[in-house]
Amino acid sequence: MQSLWQDREASEYRGDLAQRVYTSRLLGRDKTLVLHGGGNTSVKIRETSLVGEAEDILYVKGSGWDLEFIEEAGFSPVRMSHLLQLAKLEALSDPQMVNELVTHMTRAAAPAPSVETILHALLPHKYVDHTHSDAVLAVTNTRDGERRIKEIYGDKVVVIPYVMPGFDLARLCAELLPRQSNAGTIGMVLLNHGIFSFGSTARESYERMIELVAMAERYLEKERAWHLPAAAVSLENTGLTTAIAELRRNISRCAANPMIVSTDVSAAARAFAGRTDISTLSQQGPATPDHVIRTKRLPMIGRDVEKYADEYRAYFHQNATNAKDPKTILDAAPRVAIDPEFGICAAGRTIKDARIVADLYAHTVDVIQRSTLLGGYQALPARDIFDVEYWDLEQAKLRKAGAPPPFTGEVALVTGAASGIGKACVDALHARGAAVVGLDIDQKITTLYKRADFLGLHCDITLRSSIVDAIAAAIRAYGGLDMLILNAGIFPGGESISMLDDALWRNVMSVNLDANLILLRECHPLLKLAPRGGRVTVIGSKNVPAPGPGASAYSASKAALTQLARVAALEWGADNIRVNTVHPNAVFDTAIWSDEVLAARAAHYGVSVDEYKRNNVLKTEITSRDVAALAVGMCGALFAKTTGAQVPIDGGNERVI
Repeated sequence: MQSLWQDREASEYRGDLAQRVYTSRLLGRDKTLVLHGGGNTSVKIRETSLVGEAEDILYVKGSGWDLEFIEEAGFSPVRMSHLLQLAKLEALSDPQMVNELVTHMTRAAAPAPSVETILHALLPHKYVDHTHSDAVLAVTNTRDGERRIKEIYGDKVVVIPYVMPGFDLARLCAELLPRQSNAGTIGMVLLNHGIFSFGSTARESYERMIELVAMAERYLEKERAWHLPAAAVSLENTGLTTAIAELRRNISRCAANPMIVSTDVSAAARAFAGRTDISTLSQQGPATPDHVIRTKRLPMIGRDVEKYADEYRAYFHQNATNAKDPKTILDAAPRVAIDPEFGICAAGRTIKDARIVADLYAHTVDVIQRSTLLGGYQALPARDIFDVEYWDLEQAKLRKAGAPPPFTGEVALVTGAASGIGKACVDALHARGAAVVGLDIDQKITTLYKRADFLGLHCDITLRSSIVDAIAAAIRAYGGLDMLILNAGIFPGGESISMLDDALWRNVMSVNLDANLILLRECHPLLKLAPRGGRVTVIGSKNVPAPGPGASAYSASKAALTQLARVAALEWGADNIRVNTVHPNAVFDTAIWSDEVLAARAAHYGVSVDEYKRNNVLKTEITSRDVAALAVGMCGALFAKTTGAQVPIDGGNERVI
């Protein structure tokens, strides 16, 4: 563990709060210290109010902010005088505490203060840092963790037994810290929770944190508990795409919502999953209470989701008190599944949630294994874990959450996704909450979007091997497939039948027809496992009902594709998969229609470009976004009871009508 402080960088942050921002970001950069909104920092500043009164303000990290990216606006300014008065109370419920904190901020638009705000106020130091250091947790989460912590730190830290974060913890720390600290005390360790450091400057508090964590790391290395067992070879393609999709389907059923499942098949994940003691080692609880909310009580071993859910419900009933309704379990589905073949699967309502779970559990794996090498991993008792998971404040957050977009938790695959209609479909799917896998022969697909819910894959869909590899990558990333939009196609230059080249004919058929047959066939087992039923939208063409001269290969390929979709609708209805076709025409905002081509075609007909674009019954322009809205809409609730349909989107074509 090394300090990341740089004088030149720090000089750009002027003022106490700005310095607090800088060192908070330094802590946030190191994922062995804090992850995904974890950890906390604060600074006490004397300010003058609007009416000219001097008052002490505690700026503490606000709810929803991540230390790595925090700004001054991410800190909640709370009046110290009121916090110190609250600390004198004999008791304070969590809802009361939250209300008192929010109503005594100096900025109404600030985020809600941390539940540890009163604790930060009671610590007699200007700057306070709090992290969930993996190294420190590896020491505290052992059978004799307290003894080892005292052996490492002596009087440098005060050791606090575990108490759930909030008012009671603040009171306990306020009681023990003065009695056990001295001039050499620079921090505080909360068993099974984390470590605090404090100082008179931002740099001092930050570098004390680094010093304390480095001491824990050196201790682990001295005790031969730092270097983890050698990992097995990573598995790039598990060959278990259908099995992973089935696991995702079962997790989704248990959660009563579609879920994203991200699978880690790295060497480290598979080494942990393959341990002979995994069924014992992984079932002792999370590394810290902060992880409970995301990862749930325990990971699932194997693939029996129903068994896990039954055990989880039993655990709920066993631990529920009169204050909680034992008849209500919000979600009994696992968030982590461990399997020697899969590695480690992380589930979440969105890919963001799933990746948070994956990151948290990856660090938990390191803590568990180091604690085991140190003498045996030991987490919190089940009662304490239950109290955190069904904490009033967390349940209130769940109740306040609004309805998610309609495709949240679902996965779509779009071909020809780098431009035109395909790219518009990606945008429309994202707007509805789906995670999207985009395939294209254009390499730019891989960098089309930098977001967790998009996986862009270079793929030649005329090669079955390329399709199989792409599907395997999609399943590893998101766990399954709910929607398939077959958009990729080619439109060769006009050629009469008498002059049509065999190679051209075969190439058009290969892309527009044969590739889609392969995609349908390979995706069918996955679409069968879609939690809400599989959906396929085929992008056809006006040329199916109304072909044009010089387009025999294109028209024939699209007609055959439409016929293939109709047969699929007949065959797959029993599998709860619906298949519908969209027939667009004159979509001019695609790659094949350059400004020059449009101008030439309009001149050929003696009309303006705008008139040429609107040459239909409704005199309207059809865009890629219009086609995408219909194509994606066919995957939604409006078409829930429709399959085998063919719907034109062409502004009304006289030849079709």
